[in-house]
Order: sequence, then structure tokens, then C-alpha cells
Amino acid sequence: MHVPDGFFTAPVAIGAGVVAAAAVAVSLKRAKSELDDRTAPMAGLVAAFIFAVQMLNFPIAAGTSGHLLGGALAAILVGPYTAVLCVSVVLAVQGFFFADGGLTALGINIVLMAIIPSAIGWGIFQLVTRVARNRASVIAGSFVAALISVPIAALTFAVLFVLGGTAPIETGAVFAAMGGVHVLVGIGEGLITAVTVSSVLAVRPDLVYGARFLTKPLVLKTATGEQVVEPARQEAPKPLRPFLVGSVAVALVLAGIVSFFASSSPDGLERVAEDEGFLGAATDHAFGGFALADYGDVGGIPVGIAGVIGVVITLLVGGAILWSVRQKTAA
Repeated sequence: MHVPDGFFTAPVAIGAGVVAAAAVAVSLKRAKSELDDRTAPMAGLVAAFIFAVQMLNFPIAAGTSGHLLGGALAAILVGPYTAVLCVSVVLAVQGFFFADGGLTALGINIVLMAIIPSAIGWGIFQLVTRVARNRASVIAGSFVAALISVPIAALTFAVLFVLGGTAPIETGAVFAAMGGVHVLVGIGEGLITAVTVSSVLAVRPDLVYGARFLTKPLVLKTATGEQVVEPARQEAPKPLRPFLVGSVAVALVLAGIVSFFASSSPDGLERVAEDEGFLGAATDHAFGGFALADYGDVGGIPVGIAGVIGVVITLLVGGAILWSVRQKTAA
């Protein structure tokens, strides 16, 4: 759902940029409460993983594909405020290095792909896991949260386009088209999110921010009403390095190898724009001539190599930003 330059008027693009900047600023401040010695390195990894998986467009209907947004997934793994930072880093790397998503539309993309999915996804996940506090509810909540977050983001795009799109549209048709196709994208998003969260739960449940209630020490009540922690149930912290190294390897394989098999069909937004007649409003990207643009296609770089470069850049940039936030917290 990367919005290109040219789809929106300057007032809407600037307004969304202000909202995005404010949300990122708030997230930088609030993420301090989410980041610790476990989530700080995990957050950089989550950003790199989302970059890799977003390259893997999957078919959803004849001639249309979808890809992960990642906001709900990031919120569940590292917390909602950190999630906004993770996905914003991904969008910035995509926009500045790969000409994916307009630079003037960066604020709009952050609103649609980072802020809304993270906030909506986290809220829905919290509702589901309050019904039952167990592993099954975490996985089910991950699926439902991710599924719902996508069409809501798509409908927000439709609202913004009605307010300040640069091409005339039939409002009802765009709402129906964006909502309908992105429900299908949401199903794919839900499956990817549920599988990823369940995989991390299987090996390191302590690294899933939204499932920390599963690893809390056992609390017992005494006859006088006091609460005590049973020490025998507490486990020693496991080393992070094996998990982090293995996860980076997975991201590199996805971006470097699996990306060759991604669907080449236009994604949901591009398909709707083409069908509804406003695709021509898109303008050329300022960095569209760079070698890495269109994930290496412009410079003749194999998509897998471009993907590996992107994973490394995202990991370094995201890791540096999120670790610095953690260091300020520790200080």
C-alpha cells in the first residue's frame, strides 16, 4: 500500500506529515517504557524482518497481489510505540534507497502503514487476549488484529483521497474497492502475523511483548492476602545471540532468495488506482534513477541482492535508532 508521489494535494500531504512527525516524536518518548535489554535488539530485528517480508508480494485475486504492512506484527512483538518506529524506519529506507513510496507521501505512508496498523492492531490484540490469557489467545489475537488493521488502513486512504486526492473519483467505488481488496490482503497479513508470533512463542516466548503475561513468575496468595512469588517457577534468562543470529539469517533468506518468487502482480492500491482511473496521477520518484530503485531493477541488480542490502540497511538504521532510545532510558 505504498502511496507514490502525486496522489495527494500538498495540504493533505503536509497535514499527514505533521501527524506522522508528531506520532513518531511521541513514540520515541513512549518507546522508552517498552525497550529493555531484550526488546531493544529485538526491535531492530523486527524492522529488518518486516522489510524482508514486505518484498514477498502474495497473490490474492486474479492479477492482484498483497504484501505485509507489519504494524500489528511489530506491536505484538515489541510494543505499539516501538512498532511505529520500526515500520517508520522501514518506510524511510524503502523511500530513500529503493524509490518505493513517494518522498512527499512519506507522512501519508507512515500514517497508513505504521500508525494505524500498530494502534488498531494493538488495541484489537489486547481485547482478544483479555478474554483468555493463554497461548491460543495470543495466536488468535495476532491473526484477528492483523486482519482488521489492513482494511481499516485502506479505508483511511480512501477518506484521505476524498479529502485531497489529485484525481476525480467516484467515492463509493473507491471505498468499496479499497475495502474489498484489502480484506483479502488482511487475511494474508493475519496468517503471516499469526505464524510469525507462534514461531517466536515456540522458541522464545519471553521476547513477545504482547505475551509477557505467559512468562510472568507464579504469584501465590497467602492466608493473610499477601502475594508472594514462587521462586522455583522462575527461569534464568536465556542468551539472546542465538535467537538474533538465527532470525537475521531468516530475514536474509527471505529477502535474498524467497523474493525471487514473489508475485509480480500490482498490489491492492495499485490495482484499485488503475481500475478507478487515478493511477496516472502518480509522479516520478526523485530517486527513481538510483541503482537500487524498484529493488534493483533500475540498476540491473538482482532482486535478492537488493533485498539483502535493504535488510542490512534497515537493521543498521533501525538498530541504531532504537538502541539509542534504549540507552537514553537506561541513563
